[in-house]
Amino acid sequence: MVEADSSTEWRKASRCDSGSCVEFASIDGRAAIRDSKQPDDSPYLTFSPEPWRAFLAGVLAGEFDLPSRR
Repeated sequence: MVEADSSTEWRKASRCDSGSCVEFASIDGRAAIRDSKQPDDSPYLTFSPEPWRAFLAGVLAGEFDLPSRR
């Protein structure tokens, strides 16, 4: 298991202004994400590099976009 510690640098998206965001950190070469509303108590998920790259590629390709409303 990958462990975050006090030196882990968690980052929010630059467009996050509500305080209810997902935070990202790199821990031992793995991508980690957590809920920003409870940073000290929130569990986090980690992903090895290949699945994380695949997820980011899907985001950039629009795979997770909501259908447009007409």
